[in-house]
Amino acid sequence: MALRNVVKVGDPILNKKSRIIEKFDEKLSTLIDDMFETMYKENGVGLAAVQVGMLKRVVVIDVGDGPMELVNPEITLQEGEQREQEGCLSLPGKCGTTVRPMKVQVKAQNREGKWQVFTGEGLKARAFCHEIDHLDGILFTSKVIDGVVEG
Repeated sequence: MALRNVVKVGDPILNKKSRIIEKFDEKLSTLIDDMFETMYKENGVGLAAVQVGMLKRVVVIDVGDGPMELVNPEITLQEGEQREQEGCLSLPGKCGTTVRPMKVQVKAQNREGKWQVFTGEGLKARAFCHEIDHLDGILFTSKVIDGVVEG
């Protein structure tokens, strides 16, 4: 495993749409392992591949109840609403209140290509939405309702 550099706001790659993963190989496993190591080192709860410079539909998340790897994730269900503070490893020191679903269901593949379904509420739902937005070139700042502030 290796630490990767987290791409910061201003880099145009963060505004690009990531490509679907079709090849489930050792390179993908290495990317996922490196993303976990980088996320933990940066004290994050989620990280999208685009944030380490890779336009691939890969996300890793750990909100404190164990690591989850999501390849080609899709939100299949959204319920309720929450308004909470949100930040991003690509925008260090910045945060703002966003409106996100309270509960989401996500369908995704793992590193071997096996489909799985995850359900998240609260912070986990926010993390799913935030990281999947990254895969579509969307930053949380476009969802902020009270202005981005120093965190």
